[in-house]
Amino acid sequence: MTELGDLDAFVSVAEARSFRGAAKLRGVPASSLSDAVRRLEERLGVRLLNRTTRSVTPTEAGGRLLERLVPALGEVGAALDMVNDYRDSPTGTLRLNAPIGVTRLILPRIVPAFLAAHPGIRLELSSEDRFIDVLAAGFDAGIRYEEKLEQDMIAVPIGPRIERFACGAAPAYLDARGRPEHPRDILRHACIRHRFASGATVNTWEFERDGEIVRVTPDGPFIGTDAAIELEVATAGIGLIFAFEGLLAPSFADGTLEPVLPDWWQAYSGPFLYYPSRRLMPAPLRAFVDFIKRV
Repeated sequence: MTELGDLDAFVSVAEARSFRGAAKLRGVPASSLSDAVRRLEERLGVRLLNRTTRSVTPTEAGGRLLERLVPALGEVGAALDMVNDYRDSPTGTLRLNAPIGVTRLILPRIVPAFLAAHPGIRLELSSEDRFIDVLAAGFDAGIRYEEKLEQDMIAVPIGPRIERFACGAAPAYLDARGRPEHPRDILRHACIRHRFASGATVNTWEFERDGEIVRVTPDGPFIGTDAAIELEVATAGIGLIFAFEGLLAPSFADGTLEPVLPDWWQAYSGPFLYYPSRRLMPAPLRAFVDFIKRV
């Protein structure tokens, strides 16, 4: 009889197209997945994966097996997960993917309370700004803003429903360089910009007031990939910073930053937790969805 674990290992490697990639997602040694696939191929008497130094791809037999296994293993997992309904508290692992801003500003108010309420659940959180296929990457759900939600997904609001982009600078910088009175004035100032992990730089700052939208392309002496160092550079008086209001709020409160053009700060809808439509949701994900609906 073919072991279910070996079948699951084959699916992970075939979908990831890599033993190392699948091993990283599952948190196991790549050698264990290689052994599992080898055992499966020996039992079935057919090669399932073509292996080269650069890639791993399913053979024709492997591809046809994969098509049948994915929904079948999903049903098996869902059936086993139903047992959680009979526990006092669900158990299992919940894997989430979220943008760095959400991880810093929203999840700290949610995650500790959720884990305290569900001691049998282990939460694995991956934070990154790259837009990825969360399901293909092995996550149960993702958190994204509305414009980046994938199609055919269930979306549940999480965190504040209205957020804003804010602009600020150190008071000493503004005393020396002047205070912008209109977004176009920013073009005369040094600005601190952000670059995402994908390599894309935020080249345009967008402002809005009374239906008027103004976009400016700033320039300046610093481009960062981490909001923490960008904030340090701004509070040191190097230039203007443009970021989530929640990130800059503590600096506004203690006076190390001064709000710039607050009447022009653009509002946008808050993030959503999204996951695939399933007849049977994994119990840890169902518990998390129920929890965020209550808070």
